[in-house]
Amino acid sequence: MNATPAATRAAANPAPDRLDQGLVKLIVVLLVGAIPALLDTAIVNVAVDTIGRDLHTTVSSIQWVITGYLLSFAMVIPLSGWALSRFGGRAVWMFSLGLFLAGSVASGAAWSVGSLIVFRVVQGIGGGVMVPLVTTLLVQAAGGRPLGRLISAVSLPVVVVPIFGPVVAGLIISNVSWRWIFYVNVPLCLAGLALAWRGLPAAPPGGRQRLDLAGLALLPPALVALLYGLAQVSSTGGFGHWQVILPLAAGAALLAAYCLHALRTSGTPMVDLRLFRARAFTGASSLLFLAGLSIYGGMLLLPLYFQQVRGASALAAGLLMVPQGLGSLLPRTLAGKLTDKIGPRLVVLAGVVLAAAGTLPFALAGLHTSYWSLGAALVVRGAGLGTATIAVMAGAFTGLRREQVPDASSATRIVQFVGGSFGAAVLVAVILDRQVAAHAAAGAAGLATAFGHTFWWCTGFTVLALLPALLLSGRAKAPAGTGPSHRAAPSPPP
Repeated sequence: MNATPAATRAAANPAPDRLDQGLVKLIVVLLVGAIPALLDTAIVNVAVDTIGRDLHTTVSSIQWVITGYLLSFAMVIPLSGWALSRFGGRAVWMFSLGLFLAGSVASGAAWSVGSLIVFRVVQGIGGGVMVPLVTTLLVQAAGGRPLGRLISAVSLPVVVVPIFGPVVAGLIISNVSWRWIFYVNVPLCLAGLALAWRGLPAAPPGGRQRLDLAGLALLPPALVALLYGLAQVSSTGGFGHWQVILPLAAGAALLAAYCLHALRTSGTPMVDLRLFRARAFTGASSLLFLAGLSIYGGMLLLPLYFQQVRGASALAAGLLMVPQGLGSLLPRTLAGKLTDKIGPRLVVLAGVVLAAAGTLPFALAGLHTSYWSLGAALVVRGAGLGTATIAVMAGAFTGLRREQVPDASSATRIVQFVGGSFGAAVLVAVILDRQVAAHAAAGAAGLATAFGHTFWWCTGFTVLALLPALLLSGRAKAPAGTGPSHRAAPSPPP
């Protein structure tokens, strides 16, 4: 029986929202390589307590294993676009994946906390160049086709990682050495390199995008100096010491110099401060900084609480973190629909309230608080953080011109990861460390009190996000200069 003309046309022109075989192959190639970088933070958080004991170091020192990774990740994000335009997609992808692999192997072989921090920075540099390439290469390959199903497919690992990452870490630490949380990246990275060599087209370099060398020399050192100064507050006993004042002053001076450079340069700076003229972008960036602080600071604090206060094993701590990942799944569809319908402001406000409500029980928890109630709180916390992050990413581009959207996308990623690095440093190295020292005489009850006070601070940082949320748009609105079919598709939240 002969096919009808309609059937012939359908076969020749598949449904516009259907992913063709070439795109599916590209998604597989890129995700196999990107999963280790996405998985890394979720795994390492659960291992921090074990690593600290094995390397005989303090919590305030070991937090740099997280902080160094997040900060280096954030600072090299702008290099991704420059390297892509200069060297081509396959070359940059394989180099960054190879650098992440080298950092993973070296981290597993680390002999001290200092060496581990350095190797984690190498990992962060590889991941920070690699992860933004996922979206860029896929959107380029899509060639103007609808991005809904494409972004949905790419975001799946982002959803799954927070659920299974802590459990994987717990299984590794409970059965083999903590070093295998880094060595587990090796087969995935090697598979990613092999697939990229065969599956990524050797596209020629594009234009010669200019690299902001002055910004690169000013902004990363400024943030490192500020974080180092804050980290010294705990070990010196306060802010009135030269070990604190000197790096804070140097960091502030470098940051001021960067701001002057960013406002005066004729090129594109690492973080374009002129974007903050748009009220919605200012509110969204402030929110993403605080969200990063709450998400990543909390991701480090929660496993430490379960292991140090409640005496849970690494595997148990990983399992106890699963409800937060499940909670983050709940609002993904609804939050997006509500943001499109009523605008991001009310959705973000609701998400912030939920996140604060989910963090509060940990501030009130004692030595014997029910795991069921804490698990329920983590579901609420995950749902709140997921709701707020999805809505704020969708609303970040309101009021921007179309040509500003790529720079804004890069800036929002940087702000969130910088917030995460500050969260790890402030909540753990400054607040928790000082609280533990102040309540050391009370034994286990004092440790629970120290964590409770730190969670009060975490709750406060979350509530603080209500203020910049008011700057967001109260109605759905496409970015200026774009039509309905050209709305920016923000990268899925981490």
